[in-house]
Amino acid sequence: MDSVSKYFGCEVFNDTVMKKRLPPETYNLMQRTIKNGKHLELGLANGVANAMKDWAIEKGATHYTHWFQPMTGITAEKHDSFISPVSGGKVIMEFSGKELIQGEPDASSVPSGGLRATFEARGYTAWDATSYAFIKDNTLCIPTAFCSYGGHALDKKTPLLRSMQALSKQALRVIKLFGNEDVNYVETTVGAEQEYFLIDKSVFDKRKDLIYTGRTLFGAKPPKGQEMDDHYFGTIKPRVLEFMKELDEELWKLGILAKTEHNEVAPAQHELAPIFTTTNIAADHNQLTMELMQKIAKKHDMVCLLHEKPFAGVNGSGKHNNWSLSTDTGKNLLNPGDTPAQNAQFLLFLCAVIKAVDEYQDLLRISVASAGNDHRLGANEAPPAIVSIFLGTELSEILEAIEHDEAYGTKEKELLRVGVHTLPKFPKDSTDRNRTSPFAFTGNKFEFRMLGSSASISDANVMLNTSVAEELKQFADVLENSSDFEKDLHEIIKTTISKHKRIIFNGNGYDDKWVEEAERRGLLNLRSTPDCIPYLLADKNVKLFADHKVYSLEELRAQCDIQLEVYCKVINIEALTLLNMVNKDILPAVSDFIEDLSRAYNQKKQTGLALDMKYEEELIKELSALCGQLYEKKLTLESSMEKKDRFDDFSEEARFFRDVIFAGMNDIRQTVDVLEDKTRSSVWPYPTYGAILFSVK
Repeated sequence: MDSVSKYFGCEVFNDTVMKKRLPPETYNLMQRTIKNGKHLELGLANGVANAMKDWAIEKGATHYTHWFQPMTGITAEKHDSFISPVSGGKVIMEFSGKELIQGEPDASSVPSGGLRATFEARGYTAWDATSYAFIKDNTLCIPTAFCSYGGHALDKKTPLLRSMQALSKQALRVIKLFGNEDVNYVETTVGAEQEYFLIDKSVFDKRKDLIYTGRTLFGAKPPKGQEMDDHYFGTIKPRVLEFMKELDEELWKLGILAKTEHNEVAPAQHELAPIFTTTNIAADHNQLTMELMQKIAKKHDMVCLLHEKPFAGVNGSGKHNNWSLSTDTGKNLLNPGDTPAQNAQFLLFLCAVIKAVDEYQDLLRISVASAGNDHRLGANEAPPAIVSIFLGTELSEILEAIEHDEAYGTKEKELLRVGVHTLPKFPKDSTDRNRTSPFAFTGNKFEFRMLGSSASISDANVMLNTSVAEELKQFADVLENSSDFEKDLHEIIKTTISKHKRIIFNGNGYDDKWVEEAERRGLLNLRSTPDCIPYLLADKNVKLFADHKVYSLEELRAQCDIQLEVYCKVINIEALTLLNMVNKDILPAVSDFIEDLSRAYNQKKQTGLALDMKYEEELIKELSALCGQLYEKKLTLESSMEKKDRFDDFSEEARFFRDVIFAGMNDIRQTVDVLEDKTRSSVWPYPTYGAILFSVK
């Protein structure tokens, strides 16, 4: 393999390729489209499409696809070949600007939440020119947004782009007030750390629950788990290292900035972290990363698990969304500066984030809600379901000094007032990172740690971008009309700290005392997906998204219905899988074991060879009693499952699945896990946790 610098981005129609293949005038117009969001004229699009087609064909591509991200959270693609018939039974390879800019895939079978009827199949994909096209599996992939015939968003990308535009608009208003006239736009940047499990394919193939649901529905605790802390940052096994090496190479070919990889806390658990990039591109890259992880794992006879909690009793997998704000001139707006004006600007943006997280904590919780992530949040391996901000000691003390007009960090003990001429240089924060915080400031960015491993990062960033845009708008509305800028600036920051400091918590988020303290502060504790999704339609949230043109009311209602429907479907599949395993494998296996024990007991009794048969007697009784309990519990769950289709309201149905079906599944699991510990290994029908977690040698 050539050096990385030679092949990095070789499968991407990036700026270097465009500059080489497009006429100078076309290239310059294309750059204007990318940087300023200008409309791409059809004549220009034809030239770009032709160059893109020639490049793709040289790379071995025969098809193209509008690559989009429907509300399922995964990616979708419909492939069309470049061929076009000509006389004589021949074909030529064609690709027009119209085909580049817009596609029309069948939208009848993707979730819409009622935005269109099933018989209304028409949907449209529109090229996101800010995210480069790329080659995957001999297909030219064109990143696109996806919407309905009526213009409603049917995907994750469209709201994300809208939220980025809203944030840039309001951030520009604020930074212009500090004299930054050279800035044309502000963009959010994200680095999404990805956790995952790797297990041997042979054990995966023997577990129906892993095949159908992505997680184990049963599993007794193994003799050794993660308690020795010997896996975290440990030596990477050769087989895993080969997987990581190939993964890096394929990601680098696609221009994905894969940077750091290591073993995580749980056995068989690992992590990959990229370098920051623009948020919509980071979202595309993370989707590709998850796809490639699963694809490449199979080549190494392994399976990559992206479920948030594939194994009970060991750490689950999350995704850390490292979020920041940068100008097109390269300035990080969450980085304290060297001048009073830069620090005043930093504090204003910091306060916008604090206020946004406090006022829209429900939206941040909704953005990470899923049946899988409900297992992980609050499980002493991930942040609690309560949203809070960690700022560290130094920054917290600075904000406290401003709030109370007290001295901080000056020999003269002057009052710490915010102003573009007076604010002193901030000291470097010396506080250790807080791994229990859901939303932690880490120097020049915020690390949002509540996302689940399989989640699209788009949802979290839509909520974050839009809520921060709203707070910046409120600040700009005051400061643009201020007669005393420094006085009003100081007052905004002081008031924001005073009103929203309840969201700041620098302590141990795993401590039960924090749950009590958060309740006293009036913070939300939305423990499950059915608890939080209805908040999406709260009046303040509907107004927020409408004001910034990110979601219409119809789109919000669709989002709400889709998330609750998916939640119900996930648990329904899990319950059906669990019952299948109990009925067809577990009860028959234990029954056979009891029969073997009974036969051995009777033989010993008849021959008189055994003086003491207490082991057989007691075990037969215990297993028989447990089987009886399991049989009754599974009958109860089956009866409950018959009631699942009686609900007209998704919220009511989701609560039923949580309170009745999921609870019944957990009740069954407790009995099955005891049976596993008491049944002979050769009889038990599935690989154990120990066999799975240590399957990759």
